[in-house]
This record gives sequence, C-alpha cells and structure tokens, in this order.
Amino acid sequence: MGDFYWGVRRSVSFVMLRVNNLTKTFTLADGRVEAVSGISFEVPEGVFLTLLGPSGCGKTTTLRCVAGLEVPEAGEIYIGENLVFSSEKRVMLPAYRRGVGMVFQSYAIWPHMTVFENVAFPILRGGYKVGKAEVGDRVRKALHLVGLEQFESRPAPLLSGGQQQRVSLARALVYEPRLLLLDEPLSNLDAKLREEMRIELRELINRLKISTLYVTHDQEEALVLSDRIAVMYDGQILQESPPREIYLFPTHPFVAGFVGRANFIEGRVAQQGAELGTGVAATPLGDMVIPLPAHVSVGDRVSIVIRPEDMSVDVDGTPSGPNSFPGRVEYRIFVGNRVQYRIRIGSSVLHSELPARIDLQEDTKVSVRIPTSCIRVLRPQ
Repeated sequence: MGDFYWGVRRSVSFVMLRVNNLTKTFTLADGRVEAVSGISFEVPEGVFLTLLGPSGCGKTTTLRCVAGLEVPEAGEIYIGENLVFSSEKRVMLPAYRRGVGMVFQSYAIWPHMTVFENVAFPILRGGYKVGKAEVGDRVRKALHLVGLEQFESRPAPLLSGGQQQRVSLARALVYEPRLLLLDEPLSNLDAKLREEMRIELRELINRLKISTLYVTHDQEEALVLSDRIAVMYDGQILQESPPREIYLFPTHPFVAGFVGRANFIEGRVAQQGAELGTGVAATPLGDMVIPLPAHVSVGDRVSIVIRPEDMSVDVDGTPSGPNSFPGRVEYRIFVGNRVQYRIRIGSSVLHSELPARIDLQEDTKVSVRIPTSCIRVLRPQ
C-alpha cells in the first residue's frame, strides 16, 4: 500500500478522501431525482467522518459513489493522491482498484463458508490478491483485531448478529485498505449490542488510525463515533463540524431538530439588549433576552432554539428575572435515567428533560427559566 501503514500518521497533514462538487441523479417513473446535489467534503488521514441524515437524503448514494458502486454525473473523487472519478476527465476507476474496504448494512456474509473463508475471500479472489503463504497471517491478524480469532473454523450461519458484523468488518480490513467505508453496519443489532459495538468500533478505528467514512441515520451513533459529522438533507450537506459543535451550535434549523431534541420558538428582535451582544425578542412566551449574532439585526425574524435539558423547572415558583415564564405540566414520560415533560406556557408547548429523581405530576404549576447562554438563534427557514 505504498507509504500508508496502519497505526502510523504522516508527519504532514494528508487528505485521504477528497470529494468535489459530486452530483448523482436517478431516473424514476415520475422523472429524474437528484440524490446528491453538488456536495464537497474531505476526510483527512486517520479521521472518522460520518454522513448523517434521514432516509433519502443522499448519504448512502454518496458512499456508493466513493466506493465505485455508483457512477455520478458530475464531480471528482480522489482517494489519497489518486483520481478515481472525474466527469470532466472521463475517469472511472472500478471498485476493486480503489483500495477501500466496505462494510454493508446486511453484512453480506457467505453462508456456505467458514469465518476464515469469508475473511480470506477478498485476498484470494478479489482485486487485491496476496500470495497464498500470506493469506493465513492476514486473516488471523484481521480476526484478532475484531476479537474472533477463536471462531475461524466456525460456519458463518452459526454466528450471532454481532459476530457476523465483526466478520464483515474483518473482511473489510484484511487487505489493509487506505479508506474504510461503512454503510449503517450496526442497524441490524439489538439496542444493547449496538451500544457495545459502537465503543468497540471506535476503539478499533482509533487504534488503527484508518480514515473512515461512515453512514447512519442514528444521531447518537454519529455523536459517539465521529471526529466530524456532515449532516445531509435533500442531497446537500447543511453543516459539517465536530460532534459537540453540531449539537451545541447548529447553523441550520434542520440540524438543530435532527441532532437531538430541540424546542423552536419563533420571534422577532424588538430591540438591543441591556448587555453587549444580546437582544430582546418578542415571542409567544413573552419577551426573551437572546444572544444577538452578527448576522441578526433589530426587526429580523428569528428561530430560537432551546435544548430540553437546558431549561430549569421549579415547582410553584414565581417567575422572576429574564426568560422566566409560568407554565403547567401537561404530560410526562419516564424513560429510565430521565423524565421528559411537556409544559404548557400560554399558547405554546415546551419540552423539558429532568433527572429521573425529579418527579413532577401532570397539571403541576411550574416556573420555567431559560438561560440566555443556552439559547441558539437561527434564521427561520
């Protein structure tokens, strides 16, 4: 694999995957649909980037274009320093020559083969064959990485779902690919196993320092696994940032609503606030003191975003100070480590999350306070 080695970073920054202005359309019975609309992004060496979005947003199509399983209409794709697709230069490198490992949602395990035979398949009959003397060492190294070395002789159908997922991952790693592509590989596992596999997968990728492009619709999975997240909707990337920034500082209402839960309050900036960098917005709840971003002026309409866990709720408290409003508990849902509340404030409803040991009954009168520092102000869409 040239100068690429697992577990060793280059001394200078190196981009392992570069996608420029990628466009892919499909022809359906009712017309043409643009699944990917001119998106661009990069995956530096050793970075785990997740394409996150709802079904039909174009994330899997993007992954398949990178893998060479779909032919885009426009754009360029570089893997390392190699141009593997260019509409302008008429380059379309086949999938088996791109040096990527791919793990599918369905695992794609051969049922008539043992674990060893499944993992060995790409280097025995695929595009990256190695000498027969090297096959055993490669397969056992890959099985050791995923913790399946003791299962190499077991028939694939006798494995659990989690073990089959590991076999699929070992098969993708066996020829030491430059880039790892994963298409919702954990979605078929039960909730507990999926949670465990997230941690195992993250630790493995960190140890190998292998560049990874991951696709999922699961927001928590993306937050746990990723170095960076690109949130997609309708064939476009709306925001690409580290997980913490995606959650705390969304730049688009869809991102705020899709990644985690959020309350949206529509309002209009009525005046400058008493403190520098703040404003006062007229909202259905009443006047609210909000942060005033540089791109927002007095008179502008705004969408005020508040995370449920950022609100404080006091029983029988009298509202006092800015952003404090009287309300009533309409509904409660116990979900184990926390309780979700729906609180009515005038004509509006806010959703709040509190620790499980705080037990507010329905119809309880409360006072809700919203810290200005926890408010995110966006342009309405």
